[in-house]
Amino acid sequence: MAIDFVKTFVHMCNYLQDPCHVARFQQFCGVKGTFPVKPTNPDSGQPQSDCPGLRKRVQQEVSVENGATGDSTAQLNGMQGDSTAGLDGTPAAETIRAKPLRKNSLTGDVGQEFLIHNKFLFYLFTFGTELGNEMFFIIFFPFLFWNIDALVSRRLIVVWAWNLFVGQSTKDLVRWSRPASPPVVKVEVFYNSEYSMPSTHAMTGTAIPFCVFMLTYGRWQYPFLFGFFLALSWSVLVCVSRVYMGMHSILEVITGFLYSLLILAFFWPILDKIDNFYMMDDYAPLVVIVSHVSLGLVAFSLDSWSTSRGDTAQALGTGVGAALATHVNYQLGLLPDPPLSSLPLTLPPITTSLVVLSLLRFVIGVAVLLVTRMVMKAVTIPFLCRVFGLPSDDVRQARQHMRVELPYRYIVYSVVGFSCVCVVPLLFRILNVA
Repeated sequence: MAIDFVKTFVHMCNYLQDPCHVARFQQFCGVKGTFPVKPTNPDSGQPQSDCPGLRKRVQQEVSVENGATGDSTAQLNGMQGDSTAGLDGTPAAETIRAKPLRKNSLTGDVGQEFLIHNKFLFYLFTFGTELGNEMFFIIFFPFLFWNIDALVSRRLIVVWAWNLFVGQSTKDLVRWSRPASPPVVKVEVFYNSEYSMPSTHAMTGTAIPFCVFMLTYGRWQYPFLFGFFLALSWSVLVCVSRVYMGMHSILEVITGFLYSLLILAFFWPILDKIDNFYMMDDYAPLVVIVSHVSLGLVAFSLDSWSTSRGDTAQALGTGVGAALATHVNYQLGLLPDPPLSSLPLTLPPITTSLVVLSLLRFVIGVAVLLVTRMVMKAVTIPFLCRVFGLPSDDVRQARQHMRVELPYRYIVYSVVGFSCVCVVPLLFRILNVA
């Protein structure tokens, strides 16, 4: 019985890992590749299968990914109307020729053209995948901290940082490559050089909304079903978008979803203790710094360099900065947490003055964070290159050295995290917009 179950489970996993399912879903959603004509099998005279299985991880895309389509009018990293009918006979007016919006972060590959026959789904899933990218986090966490609930935001950062560390480290241990292309169309190529099992977009896209729901329900007044279905919709949108983008198989997305729920279940009972430790314990700053740096060293030692290690260090660095700022705020009596007697909280009336004040805080705060990040990047990388005797004229090449990338990510995003939780709120007090 047990052997049969294992065989069935393995068969199901192999089935869900098949890149053909990703390609079929993309076709169903109106995404068509511009691949060259399939080569003919010399032994049979028949076209080779369009499902060759998973290719090995490579540093550069194969020629099919980089090959030109013969259209000299194609826009790079953009979209334009197609001058011919689509591959399935779709009228030209309904077809858009496009390329990935961002080039590969490791190789610089800009990706291959593809055709979009459903613009609504393209924009919907592009939005969904952006919910797991850096720019969303640098907007969402601060907005939540400055305008809604600081306690929820800083505890959410703890879950997010650990979620990314566990997910990215698992990728480097399992070492599965991205879905094969062809048949899969790479609508996104930014993370194409990383491993793919599990989907960390699916993990963060599940952990963040469900953690927000769990932290706010009972603390804020709103219907249970409203919060649950909002979190579920957010998670499903992010998970499905990764299949649409051609970055993950169905198995990898399902694994990321379940893996994230497991991590959330582990941290949920101890989040309150972690937060109190950050605030009150005299040794908290030392413990946080040493533990997060140690975890970063573990992550960087798992495999050769790729952007996944940088993302891990970035999340851990942000967690360090936020934890240190939480400790400083508590010691100075600056924590903005409402008293327990005021719970549950209710949403204030939405007035013009409230909206303007919230937007003002958000614009000022994000501007400070972006400037902080820009300045720290400009200073840190050349400094580290000089310290370790590395050339600094090629930033991408310099950052492929762990001696540069690890401290660079930690320093920059620790400062960003500290600024978000401590410096910017102090600036709000000075400007009288708190």
